[in-house]
Amino acid sequence: MTDAAVVIDRVTKRFGPIAAVDDVSLEIRKGEMFGLIGPDGAGKTTTIRLVCGLLRADRGRIAVLGADPVRQHRAVTRSAGYFSQRFSLYGDLSIDENIAFFAEIHGLTDFEGRRDRLLDMTQLTPFRHRLADRLSGGMRQKLALACTLVHEPQIVLLDEPTTGVDPVSRREFWKLLSEFLAQGITIVMATPYLDEAERCSRVALLANGKLLVVDSPQTLRDSLPGVILEVLAQPQPLAIEALRSLAGVADIQNFGERVHVRWAGVGGRKAEGGGRGTIAEVERHLREHQIEVTSVREIPASLEDLFINRVAAS
Repeated sequence: MTDAAVVIDRVTKRFGPIAAVDDVSLEIRKGEMFGLIGPDGAGKTTTIRLVCGLLRADRGRIAVLGADPVRQHRAVTRSAGYFSQRFSLYGDLSIDENIAFFAEIHGLTDFEGRRDRLLDMTQLTPFRHRLADRLSGGMRQKLALACTLVHEPQIVLLDEPTTGVDPVSRREFWKLLSEFLAQGITIVMATPYLDEAERCSRVALLANGKLLVVDSPQTLRDSLPGVILEVLAQPQPLAIEALRSLAGVADIQNFGERVHVRWAGVGGRKAEGGGRGTIAEVERHLREHQIEVTSVREIPASLEDLFINRVAAS
């Protein structure tokens, strides 16, 4: 397809007996922000490295802007930027010197204008002569992003770039990504954070190397059958046990002091009164079991609810 930035066609990659990526097929469109979502061991990093050409697939086909990332590796490195989990900055070099180093790796000689624009966008200009070892975690991530983008790639591949970064720096990092997305850059991000996935135009849910589903976050949330009730009750273990015995409860997940209950109704039938009737039915059932109910309310389904449901069904 002409609008496909990345094509992954029935790709498998094994490490001994373990299939890190297992017969995965998907297409990433030009100019979109695409999320690879899943827990540790899902296959996110392996997929990113396959697309970069750092690993060779055991089976299947990969194309990055029409080029094979292994056989045409130089063409892919010119058009793609890779931000790894352990992006290596040189601590004894300044911000300017680190960017210059990565520019030279890509054979750039006239990069100063691009460097200055990136420093302005990342708000690193006042610190350009500071050594990388003396930067905060958030500043190091922004410098790593500037190094990744200095050769003006069409595609940026980010492998868990905000892991270990404080919430303020994460927000600033996402603001930067939005600005680069507005410039037409295709962004592919692997992340374990489902709240970050909400910012993507489409996401692929991965588990144990398998692709579970690909779609927009909103479409995926809407696809979850039933309604989600958030229950706050004590003692929680007894509340969960009581809820499991209630006809119409399809799934229960614990989120700290709150419990998410997916209510599918009895034989597809919701309680009388719709959502209010369902809430009243759950409250009545808990109180019949001598559970102290603080609140029961209907909430929108989250990607986490959807992901747990898909993993359980796979």
